[in-house]
Amino acid sequence: FPGHGKSGDLPPRKGFADKWHEKVLALAPDIQLTILVGNYAQRYYLHQKSSAKLTDTVKHYKDYLPEFFPLVHPSPRNNIWQAKNPWFMEEVVPDLKDLVKKILSQ
Repeated sequence: FPGHGKSGDLPPRKGFADKWHEKVLALAPDIQLTILVGNYAQRYYLHQKSSAKLTDTVKHYKDYLPEFFPLVHPSPRNNIWQAKNPWFMEEVVPDLKDLVKKILSQ
């Protein structure tokens, strides 16, 4: 099950997304933004190679708008990452908040 284990970030079961995502997303046809949390989601939806760097993807989040917004996984393990990448809290998070507020106000 994703999210359990020693690291807290196990990969999703093989074939799960291919089997279920399209069916589930069809139930919500008016999705205006998909937030991609972590490497697994980003690699799947952005069709990235396993060598793609999460930091680079998140730093260039504007390249994936308006459909996708890539983020780091919100876990205590990422406190070090956030400390090394202050641009995330200074630029990315405020932009995400503004975008979500805009979508919700429509």
